[in-house]
Amino acid sequence: MDSDLNDRQGISKVLVLNATFAPINICSWRRAMSLLFKEKAESIEASGRLINEKYILPIVIRLRNYVPIPYNGIVLTRKNVFLRDNYTCQYCGKNGNLTIDHIVPKSKGGGDTWRNTVVSCVRCNNKKGDKTPEEARMKLVGTPYKPPSMLYLHMTRMSNIPQSWFDCFFSKRSSN
Repeated sequence: MDSDLNDRQGISKVLVLNATFAPINICSWRRAMSLLFKEKAESIEASGRLINEKYILPIVIRLRNYVPIPYNGIVLTRKNVFLRDNYTCQYCGKNGNLTIDHIVPKSKGGGDTWRNTVVSCVRCNNKKGDKTPEEARMKLVGTPYKPPSMLYLHMTRMSNIPQSWFDCFFSKRSSN
């Protein structure tokens, strides 16, 4: 199969799970096939597409041996909040002239947490002011959450992500 064709069809990337089923990386289909041939990984889910008319292209693979990951947490930073919210105002849906808003203002006891910070355009942030969304009669587009990992944040920026990848991040068998 031609790699350009793979990229256009959205099957050029493979999710790599640790031996514990925790997501740890996204690799190219070529690297995934190499790990499978060397028996360092096993295919968990396949795409149904064939490579060279005999090898099934994987979507998710799991390493046979556990690889220790030193730190898998995610730090609350402006950049990470922007990534989580896809650079989109969580009040009006626009994506220009953005800032960070505290849902419950700091003056009213709101803190710097994943669940209390969202991306907001300057206009909505000024309209909301020092009020809660309810007091300002504004609704959030989505519910703020703490992403399970940096890998998850970067994955959500990709296109054509198989549903099984999302399932791996929120699966009960995963340690995330």
